[in-house]
Amino acid sequence: MKKYFFLLLTVFTLIEMPMYAQENNRSGNEILIVIHTDYGDMTAMLYNETPKHRDNFIKLVKEGWYENSPFHRVIQDFMIQCGSNANGRQDPGYLIDAEFIPKYFHKKGALAAARMGDNVNPEKKSSGSQFYIVHGQKYTDSQLTMHGNRLGKAFSKEQSEAYKTVGGTPHLDGEYTVFGEVIQGLDVIDKIAAVKTEQPNKPVKDIKMTIEILE
Repeated sequence: MKKYFFLLLTVFTLIEMPMYAQENNRSGNEILIVIHTDYGDMTAMLYNETPKHRDNFIKLVKEGWYENSPFHRVIQDFMIQCGSNANGRQDPGYLIDAEFIPKYFHKKGALAAARMGDNVNPEKKSSGSQFYIVHGQKYTDSQLTMHGNRLGKAFSKEQSEAYKTVGGTPHLDGEYTVFGEVIQGLDVIDKIAAVKTEQPNKPVKDIKMTIEILE
């Protein structure tokens, strides 16, 4: 079975995160979805600037791929991952070209596509269905500077503000396509991220979801 993974770097202690003004990116014509879970609902928008990921996601939702799909990988202070269908298929058998948009980054609540590693996937193409929602943690200025120096990245003012106030996973920026964000229900991410897990980071009790497109 294929394994979709992330580049794991140092994780710092999570501090309680306030709501972040995530409406900044919304222009009013994005497609909205609701992710229904056992722990509550999350409303998210899909970015128009990542059309390949947006259209594929909508197609899968309409086909019922995510009906009762489980969150199969949960890592507190990092992310919650899902994308297999209820019958156990991990992905639909195709990849999606990367769509890196610098203004969309891995703040808490970001929806991003999982993928195979660079050694077998140098173009950083995304899984056809696997995605994750960022939980993350808050960072100080000094921690962001350290990450920036280590990764050779300069964080924008918006990135720095988000990572200091709501948190996220800055080391994933530019490595995985971010194609949407949760705009309501960030507390649901906290609840799912806090569940008891067993190796390899699988919730002891199944957490399932269904996704609804808001017309």
